[in-house]
Amino acid sequence: MGEFFVYFTFFGILLLFFPIFVYLDVYLDVSENKCWFAVSLYKYLKVFGGYAQIYQSGVVFHITDKKAILLPFGQMASTRKKFEITKGFQLYRFHQIVEVSGAGKPYGALVAAAIQSASGQAFSVLKTKHPFLSLKNSTLLCERPCLKLTFQAVTAFNLLILTIAVSKKILEALINWIRKKRSTASWKKQPNN
Repeated sequence: MGEFFVYFTFFGILLLFFPIFVYLDVYLDVSENKCWFAVSLYKYLKVFGGYAQIYQSGVVFHITDKKAILLPFGQMASTRKKFEITKGFQLYRFHQIVEVSGAGKPYGALVAAAIQSASGQAFSVLKTKHPFLSLKNSTLLCERPCLKLTFQAVTAFNLLILTIAVSKKILEALINWIRKKRSTASWKKQPNN
């Protein structure tokens, strides 16, 4: 029984520090007003996926054939704050391919050069902050009019960081609930005029 406890503790601690890689694959086609996405663990274990479209009232995420989620433009700022990423979630890889029209035309070379230059500047800043980060950028010129973006982002974290982040969110919610209860309790104790 003692050996089982030692092995269980050892593998439990090992799992806390074992890196987890989350892959986000995105394909955006501006002409079709669609953005396909897939989230997976270790590249091969798909968690979920679907596509998003922009409408007049907001962005609609189609998760399955029968399920869609509407995110109104007015709620986007508050939603971003809810999914705040802590420093423990490290961007490990960012690879992108941009497809633009203009093959064989002078403006095509200028557009491709501008995209490559802007990406190079952004990547150089990221590389100084995170030297381990894998960054790649490619630009393709097409004959027909198009604007497409394909990218893959990989984030690495472990269960310890995830546990700390979830605990932080739970504690923040608990503190806000206690403050709300105290403020309503003190308001009820005020004498009536």
